[in-house]
Amino acid sequence: MNFRNWVALLCTLGALLVFPAQARTEKPNIVIILADDLGYGDIGAFGATDIATPHIDGLAERGIRFTDFYAAHNVCSPSRASLLTGRHSKRMGISHVFQDSSPDGMPLEEVTIAEMLKDEGYATGLVGKWHLGSQDRYMPWNQGFDSFQGVPYSNDMGNFFWYDEQEIVYEPIDQAYLTQRYTEKAVDFIGANKEEPFFLYLAHSMPHVPIYASPDFLGTSERGLYGDVVQELDWSVGQVVKALEDAGVLENTLVLFTSDNGPWLPMGSHGGETGGLRDGKGTTFDGGHKVPTVAYLGGGVSGVTVAAPVSMLDLLPTIANLTGATVPGDRVIDGRDVTGVFTGEDAGDPIPYFYYEAFNSQVDAVRLGEWKLKRERSFWVPDLIMSTILRWGEFSHEELLFNLESDPGETENVIDDNPDIAEKLRVVLAEGDQIEADGRMLVMIGTGADRAGYERLLISAGVVGLVLISALLVILFGLWRGGKGLLRKVFP
Repeated sequence: MNFRNWVALLCTLGALLVFPAQARTEKPNIVIILADDLGYGDIGAFGATDIATPHIDGLAERGIRFTDFYAAHNVCSPSRASLLTGRHSKRMGISHVFQDSSPDGMPLEEVTIAEMLKDEGYATGLVGKWHLGSQDRYMPWNQGFDSFQGVPYSNDMGNFFWYDEQEIVYEPIDQAYLTQRYTEKAVDFIGANKEEPFFLYLAHSMPHVPIYASPDFLGTSERGLYGDVVQELDWSVGQVVKALEDAGVLENTLVLFTSDNGPWLPMGSHGGETGGLRDGKGTTFDGGHKVPTVAYLGGGVSGVTVAAPVSMLDLLPTIANLTGATVPGDRVIDGRDVTGVFTGEDAGDPIPYFYYEAFNSQVDAVRLGEWKLKRERSFWVPDLIMSTILRWGEFSHEELLFNLESDPGETENVIDDNPDIAEKLRVVLAEGDQIEADGRMLVMIGTGADRAGYERLLISAGVVGLVLISALLVILFGLWRGGKGLLRKVFP
């Protein structure tokens, strides 16, 4: 080999050592890490002092902390559907949470981030909780994901089994190790796909009730088991970031951490904290919708706080811009491209954020810029019961107007002082009322079975039950009489 060839070889090896991954692609990898029912006040970067979250806080310090980031809904399935599609859940016919018995799922006509990125040559993987339909035709492999390691729905539902790709593993899941299991699979996915652009959606089951932490994290926080669970989630984020670093791709990856909705307050110490926001999961106050969110994009801004309202609906169009993908043009996309926040610019002109009530029957409130208008809620008994016992629904109240910039806790109704702003937002609310399902509203829970004709079986079972109970009573009576006679002989 001549001198020139040796020089060329050494230069090539040097480039591989110094720039191991940057040469492989200009398209950024996308990693979305989603917690379940995490409160705004459960992360250090958002004010928590009794839960240590150094890895999530580190992403905020190196990247962006969103102080006004909104989940797309206040309960699980609608929020996750909107995250993946950039569309209001009502457009998809999703009214609430899919149950394990539901015959429906997110319509296959919807285009997910995974499907959009597959067209750009991305490897796509989901690790964790799906919860957008558990019938085979609605599962992740039919919604754009090449790989699926995880569970079909929430950890409090029946038939909670693990899916290894499209195969069910019929063994009980030890939830104490569920966060670790998800993390290992996420790290494996990164290692297996580091040579090509990839989209990883890591959707944790925790801290949705029931909550579990592995022995390594039990007793490590100052907020009991709930804090231990969140600290293990933070560890998981650290493992994912380390895997990206080890693969040499962190600086070419968007990492975004968020939650699907606010904390489940009725669960007491097993639920989270809102960090001063009003109410929580299932409500249309900000505690149910505003979620702790941080993001890191290598080469982007560092240590920046974004106070402008941003929501999950914005993720699909923003990711499309970052990756060069094409936003679906044959349907309404409710989110907007906010790529500017990752390059130090602002989020652009504000657009309305609609707060759907828990069952999507109407838009209950709207935020536009710093202002939020919330519709009057009339007193009625079911609402009172749901409010005081479950906190699903809210206390009756008059029409409310809040300035969320000065009053993020929604404590002061300023509608009398700002009639023009209230009227403007009423018009926007009316526009939100026009949003309807593209097709039919979906069946979220299995319908009741028709038991007509079963009466004869019930009668037979009743007769047999009475006979068995009578026989048992006779036996017990005999034992009692016999015992009394024995006692008289022993103690005359």
